[in-house]
Amino acid sequence: MISRDARHLALEQVGFLGQRRIADGTALLIGAGGIGCASAAYLASSGVGHVLIADFDTVDASNLGRQILYTSEDVGGRKAEVAATRLRELNPEIKVTAITSRLQGDALKKAVKSSDVVLDGCDNFATRFELNDACVSSGRRLISGAAIRLEGQLAVFGPKFDTAPCYRCLYAEADESMDSCAGNGVLSPVPGVIGTLMAVEALKYFAGIASDTSLLRLYDAATTEFHTVKILKREDCPVCAASSTR
Repeated sequence: MISRDARHLALEQVGFLGQRRIADGTALLIGAGGIGCASAAYLASSGVGHVLIADFDTVDASNLGRQILYTSEDVGGRKAEVAATRLRELNPEIKVTAITSRLQGDALKKAVKSSDVVLDGCDNFATRFELNDACVSSGRRLISGAAIRLEGQLAVFGPKFDTAPCYRCLYAEADESMDSCAGNGVLSPVPGVIGTLMAVEALKYFAGIASDTSLLRLYDAATTEFHTVKILKREDCPVCAASSTR
């Protein structure tokens, strides 16, 4: 739809070719919480051709302050299904697939391989590690985000894992200490800030204007500041170091 895409078409960095690439792209979102809702909304409204959204949880009243795709009438419904319905309403011209089971093992590998970009907004290291492994083995772009209290972080990995770092270069097994916003709280818009930035990175990648430099961006909502740290490839990484020798 020309009118929907008009602002993208007017961008020198995107234009018709870039928007066509966006429309031909497939994005897999892991987690339909505060981060995933914001990412999904912008990917759908921007015309990404196929959005897969995976979450096995149901909507709770405590989610409504920050998970913007849900209303009070949705409490008790499956997040992935409710989110998919909202995305189709946002943009009826795209394909949206809801995945309501926990993605793991072969099912996760298949979903990753069928996608061009994977956006990780989940809340546990076990899933993040398995997702990273699947992205490395399939050579897929991985965009990872997290938010807690008044803090957020965003990192982009791949797809050239033979020379670039992966998520396991940044976090090792011993770092399994991820806090939960249920116990620590989170300012409602902070996950949305991170999710929106993740959508920006995904759209840049689809349009062919993304950088391959792996950076960790730390957001402090209390001071409204960003800090950037370069992520280095670990020579002893148990995942991507092996890929560089293949």
